[in-house]
Amino acid sequence: MDRLANTVRPYAWGSTTALPELLGTAPTGEPQAEMWMGAHPGAPSRIDRGAGPVSLAEAIDAAPEAELGADAVRAFGPRLPFLLKLLAAGSPLSLQVHPDLAQAKEGFADEERRGVPIDAGHRNYKDANHKPELIVALTPFDGLCGFRHPAQAADLLAGLGVDDLKPYVDILRASPEEDALREVLTAVLSAEHHAIADTVERAAVAADRLAAEGGPHADDYAAYAGIAHHYPGDPGVLAAMLLNHVQLQPGEALFLGAGIPHAYLNGLGVELMANSDNVLRCGLTPKHVDVPELLRVVRFEAGDAGVLRPEAVDGEEIYETPIDEFRLSRFALAPGAAPRPLVSRTPQILLCTAGTVRLRDGGADAGDGAGAGAGSELTLAPGESAFVRAGEHLTLTGDGTLFRATVVA
Repeated sequence: MDRLANTVRPYAWGSTTALPELLGTAPTGEPQAEMWMGAHPGAPSRIDRGAGPVSLAEAIDAAPEAELGADAVRAFGPRLPFLLKLLAAGSPLSLQVHPDLAQAKEGFADEERRGVPIDAGHRNYKDANHKPELIVALTPFDGLCGFRHPAQAADLLAGLGVDDLKPYVDILRASPEEDALREVLTAVLSAEHHAIADTVERAAVAADRLAAEGGPHADDYAAYAGIAHHYPGDPGVLAAMLLNHVQLQPGEALFLGAGIPHAYLNGLGVELMANSDNVLRCGLTPKHVDVPELLRVVRFEAGDAGVLRPEAVDGEEIYETPIDEFRLSRFALAPGAAPRPLVSRTPQILLCTAGTVRLRDGGADAGDGAGAGAGSELTLAPGESAFVRAGEHLTLTGDGTLFRATVVA
């Protein structure tokens, strides 16, 4: 097992306090948005096995089967197929969707064929992989996830009393579900900028007033008014009103599959995703919004947000998702409890989020080439993490919470 040294990304939407509070470090005054744990080329974790620090990506490239195990390499190739993050949102992230695997392969190949530079601002596909993701709240966490039923969205928009929204309300009430959602989202994102910005401003003022007055939709109106405060005049504010507003409590989670529009608004969470950078934005951003490609990828399906809660299996709390590239689970360790054995044929990243967790290495399965360090011990404090090679036998003890990211292979 290897202690990970990880990079914190200073995106503008990041909280200035949430990650420092978890890590026990002093705030810098600058946003600290995400801490990445894994082998993503954008910010790979670093390990030190006695010869000096190297990136986890380099270690895996040097011996994929020894690090990842034959099952994972056979299923996903010689790369760690997931990326684990601590995500700390101090203001709303962009409203976005991710492509499915076939769309990602097609889109990436098309942009490669057309010679679009990989770092171009208007490029949609950075790689040929999909990007399903799971977010688990560590604090109360606000987000948007999936389309509301059109009738509910119509009631919310009508309640604002803004005349320019009436055509959208009529469409949502009269058209079939998929047609209604597609037509309204297309109209909002394709509207002339000055006109839609004025409508957004009047809708934001109304939402702020209604939030202060209370009522059945007060929390929703407050969330949309807050979004508009950060992104004044952005058409994504109206697009956001078509989506479910979700307030997660610690331990609750959201799974974001392909084509599901979503945005994180505020809070600290553990995020696990497939190893991809593919994002198509709907708004709430100064970055490129490719409306035709976005509309090709979005799934215009209404429903509730689908809040997940973990299922306990032999003392391990598992967040079930339909994805093989990653699986996230959680252990609540108590002082004095018997050591918890932990072994897997696939690679793991272990992250402590509360208390203190001790990992003791009992060695590795014979023949996998990863037996060094048997009998060593590693102590993790909040925000600290470790990479565990395939086949290693560990025991867990301590008084704290440990998240486990691995794959299904």
